[in-house]
Amino acid sequence: MITIKNIKSFIFVVLGFISFGFGVAGVVLPVIPGGPFFLFAAFCFGKSSKRVENWFKSTSFYKEYVVRIRENKGMTRKEKIRINLIADAFILFSVIYIDIILVKVIMIILCIIKHWYFIKKIKTVTPEEAKIIRAALRESVN
Repeated sequence: MITIKNIKSFIFVVLGFISFGFGVAGVVLPVIPGGPFFLFAAFCFGKSSKRVENWFKSTSFYKEYVVRIRENKGMTRKEKIRINLIADAFILFSVIYIDIILVKVIMIILCIIKHWYFIKKIKTVTPEEAKIIRAALRESVN
């Protein structure tokens, strides 16, 4: 029998796998940040079923990206620069090709807020510290 709960679970599983796919692409391709997609996938899998949530939490992607971001352990300067440059390229492309001045202004303001957030709110760690954090998180999740 099809119930609302089954439909909701199915939708969350589908959204989770789509987001997971984008996250994996973000790990391989430098133009897509994988972390936010893995976070959304974790949320979707958590809402779908315990079995799917447990599977996702056992993946190396979850241990490598989601846990570190969720626990606010910081990012390396290289990671911050890469993410910001990619996002800035998309924002610049949009600002150039959109004819609506208000939208351009909003996008530029959001870009400035994004840079402020990355500089002031996300802790910057050295590559050595990042390795230690990753190793500690892998052990704590296992």
